[in-house]
Amino acid sequence: MSKRHSAKYKLDRRMGENIWGRPKSPVNKRPYPPGQHGQGRKSKMSDFGTQLRAKQKLKGYYGNITEKQFRGTYAEATRQKGDASENLIGLLERRLDAVVYRAKFVPTVFAARQFVNHGHVMVNGKKVNVPSYRCKVGDVVEVREKSRTMALVLESLESPEREIPEYVDLDPKGMKATFVRVPSFDEVPYPVMMEPNLVVEFYSR
Repeated sequence: MSKRHSAKYKLDRRMGENIWGRPKSPVNKRPYPPGQHGQGRKSKMSDFGTQLRAKQKLKGYYGNITEKQFRGTYAEATRQKGDASENLIGLLERRLDAVVYRAKFVPTVFAARQFVNHGHVMVNGKKVNVPSYRCKVGDVVEVREKSRTMALVLESLESPEREIPEYVDLDPKGMKATFVRVPSFDEVPYPVMMEPNLVVEFYSR
């Protein structure tokens, strides 16, 4: 498992962007890389560096995904018909932890992974504790009955911090979310600019 679990804002600092759009991000106050020379580093990036950065940013956005998992998702995206970058985003958004995050059952993608791991989520009436489980169109994802009074869930659902995208249909009272369709890239509410085309270029070198 990735070891960035307790240091998620390091990615924000390294990229100089508020990756998840959170008000607590240190980038809001210090929009430059960490380290002694962080404010002075403005050198032009190579094509490889730009592609690597795009890969790190997209991979990091979805939480603790290992490089092996992410590369495997890319490989599957290239096997599918159509645009590989669109396919990649569609596959990432079909992850159960991503759907749980989009439905606002939890405040962060990291919390979503843990929430699923700990058995608080059901898909079509059955408990699923695998964050990488791939949801299908029409799947109903819900918070288990005994977990619906958790402060984490209640506070997240009431938070105005994020909007729920149109490809997730939420029933807030029942704490159920239906995965309506696989989204296109422009439908995904990323707080910062993502460049999946550069990720495809990085892996296809």
